Amino acid sequence: MRKVVLITVVMLLAVCAGAQEFNKVPRAWKWVSDREVVFTYDGTYQDSTAFKVDARSGRRTEGFKAPEKYSDFPVRPEGAVNLTYSPDSTRLAFTRDNDLYVVDIASGQETRLTHDGSDLILNGYASWVYYEEIFGRPSRYRAFWWSPDSKKIGFYRFDNSQVPLFPIYSAFADSTAAATRYSSPKVTDLALGGSLSETRYPKAGQTNPQVRIGIVDLDTATPDEVTWADFDPTLDQYFGIPFWSPDSKEFFIARMPRLQNTIDLYAVNVTDGSKRHVYNETYKTWLNWFDGVVFTDRGLYMVREFEETDEGSGVWQQIYFLSYDGKEFCRLTDGPNWNVSIIRVDEKKGDVYYTAKRDAVAKQALYKVDKKGVIKALTDPAYNATGISFSPDGKYFVASLSNMTTPVKIELFNSSNGMVSNYAYNACADCLIYRKTASEEESDNYLIPHSALMPDPFTSDLRGRLVADMAGPDFDPSVYALPELVYLVTRDGFWLPGMIVYPKNFDESKKYPVHVDIYGGPNTPMVRDRWVTPNDVNQWYSENGIIQITVDPRAAGHNGRAGLDMIYRQLTVWEVKDFCEWAEVLQRLPYVDGDKIGVEGFSFGGTMTSMLLMQAPDKFHYGIAGGGVYDWALYDSHYTERYMDTPQNNPEGYEVSKVLNYVSGYPVEYSNGNGNVMLKLTHGTGDDNVHHQNTLQLLDALHREGKKFDFMIYPDGMHGYYGYQGLHFLESNREFWLKYLKEE
Repeated sequence: MRKVVLITVVMLLAVCAGAQEFNKVPRAWKWVSDREVVFTYDGTYQDSTAFKVDARSGRRTEGFKAPEKYSDFPVRPEGAVNLTYSPDSTRLAFTRDNDLYVVDIASGQETRLTHDGSDLILNGYASWVYYEEIFGRPSRYRAFWWSPDSKKIGFYRFDNSQVPLFPIYSAFADSTAAATRYSSPKVTDLALGGSLSETRYPKAGQTNPQVRIGIVDLDTATPDEVTWADFDPTLDQYFGIPFWSPDSKEFFIARMPRLQNTIDLYAVNVTDGSKRHVYNETYKTWLNWFDGVVFTDRGLYMVREFEETDEGSGVWQQIYFLSYDGKEFCRLTDGPNWNVSIIRVDEKKGDVYYTAKRDAVAKQALYKVDKKGVIKALTDPAYNATGISFSPDGKYFVASLSNMTTPVKIELFNSSNGMVSNYAYNACADCLIYRKTASEEESDNYLIPHSALMPDPFTSDLRGRLVADMAGPDFDPSVYALPELVYLVTRDGFWLPGMIVYPKNFDESKKYPVHVDIYGGPNTPMVRDRWVTPNDVNQWYSENGIIQITVDPRAAGHNGRAGLDMIYRQLTVWEVKDFCEWAEVLQRLPYVDGDKIGVEGFSFGGTMTSMLLMQAPDKFHYGIAGGGVYDWALYDSHYTERYMDTPQNNPEGYEVSKVLNYVSGYPVEYSNGNGNVMLKLTHGTGDDNVHHQNTLQLLDALHREGKKFDFMIYPDGMHGYYGYQGLHFLESNREFWLKYLKEE
């Protein structure tokens, strides 16, 4: 039994209860009636092998195929971007050349709703900082929203004329190159000179786009008739993702000042654009946007995090009800809820169903809170619950359950008591283990999970032959690298989870090098107590005698706002302290080679990796930092200022958080030949998120100090490397770790 100071190790138990033959496992599901749920293998619902299950009887019907409207558009106007159905499927809205259009599906008639779109004026197409930080990349820049009655469209109009331009150069004369794929529409083809993408990107402290909010009534409006919401576009402000009222009469808009410590919710009248104030909230550090709001006949339900709920518990996320007139406001939940998402509201019964981390730090369950405030877990908190989908009448739900010791199982539940109903799929979509090559040699036994075998350039050529089914009768878990959950209690009392994988044939009497995987960004945990099928990466470390551990700091989101608030105006400071505590614990373990601890991270993880090699080279000796921010003044306004305020208001915080200021602490110089520390930097030149500028400035600082380091550049590489670049990144990193962690 491994006994570790400050760490409690949860040993793996049985991998799978009950042996069974492998069957294809559905990857997605949705309800088509109160009783019938459709499961599909390919996620499109066009697979002829998809099947239906009756929730009451458990009867399975093979061969379901969804209506065409769920998967394809009947008309595709030339140059259309973000084709989006109206709720009644009679119209399509889209943008073209930064103007907003709608087309009637039956007649094919196309109507142009705006006429001033340009490289600087974007109607229904998001400015970059909104796309990245507020709407999210899955929006693909879409900034228009249908009303529930399919008669109106609300949209944002962005004026980028004062937003600084950041050019991204591509060495290739191809406007479809990775460097320009998702950036602003202004691309200049330079032929043999390459191509240039001009992104309107506001860095911290720089000018943001001006935003107007428009509404078009498709049944009553004349050409070019737009109702503009009564907001002053010249103010330094942000607007969140809007929501329509169920009756389509009001368009709800959340607004924050640039500091992001106050949020106001307004209801905009769709007829005249007047606004009605509904709600205000203020917090001492920063606030998050309304996300996943549920509208009902009486009002809306939302998740917020600003209130002390229990003595000594700190600030946690809670569910609140807000009436449409703003007069009724009440909290429905209590206790240490985090990562809360409202799944369903049954207003007649007064029940709210939600997922949260409540009973465990690193996994979420489904809960129900009734009108009396009684909270009941409907899925076993011992498992991480995802993919939850309720039947239309709310009587049943489907959930995917797993933890580190239990492969994914899909079950159908009765929502009244949380008991498993007539259907349970205990096979696991990610339990198929493939050998990377056909070789029988142990050194080639690199594995990939079934879920990775999708048609992607990075994974398609990794397809090998099936060697194991983890849900099958003959599976031997001792052959593969499986994780264990560990915890660190910091000196000041924070519980930080980690996930550790030991080498194959682990021997406690030996000394092993360690690879530490980190991210560190606010409210972005790396560690989750869920099933992780042995994969190519983990198996490689295991078979090469390297301990692998993934760890989180206090601001990752496991400790509510108590951990998050501490990082305000000083990003990386507490993160460095927490990661160093992890390293100190590792160095005390009798089976760890304390002089060979490597660390690797990308994006915020790249920032932290480089910072650790410069501030704590006695703890973290080798590191690979990819796509990191090395001066927060070089990153975008909305994200950076949420945690740091502006450079003008917080110059001290920007200086203490700047990796560039710690280069002198990196001990490897050409003059001293230090072979016990080494940093490798990587970046893609086409990165539109964390600009390559960050790494260029760090390289220059390292050059000035005469430092020795490794560097790998990926031409046109985005914020992450794919295809052949992804394969090169993987193999070159393995070479690095073998050289520095394994060679004597």
